Amino acid sequence: MFKDNLIDLRKMNDMSQEELAEKLQISRQTVSKYETGESVPDIDKCKQIAEIFNVSLDDLVNYDKETNGLGVPPKGKHMFGIVKVGDKGQIVIPAKARKVFDINPGDRLIVLGDEAQGIAIIGEKDFLKMVRTFREKS
Repeated sequence: MFKDNLIDLRKMNDMSQEELAEKLQISRQTVSKYETGESVPDIDKCKQIAEIFNVSLDDLVNYDKETNGLGVPPKGKHMFGIVKVGDKGQIVIPAKARKVFDINPGDRLIVLGDEAQGIAIIGEKDFLKMVRTFREKS
């Protein structure tokens, strides 16, 4: 996955192997070896690569485009997969999303919508905190 993610990120950022090599202070041939899977960078180079492309180190190394259908997301952005809407409109929030956003059984969520942009889900506590902040600024 690393080699595929590296190729995708480099191309998405319209960067040549030479340009990436320069930023990493390595040869273009070394970047080529990373992309062919001939060699793998050490952890420090992986961290540098993740920083250059603004992605998490975990996503750089482990993100599976085949499973998720999209390329590696920017740091802090997530694609948790596809969920199916049940007969009564219910969905199951993927486990990774629940972990990242600390969503637990019994928590209350606010569902917001914008016909032009879609649906957003936010925790009740975070929503109320946001409302209080807006009121204080008014």
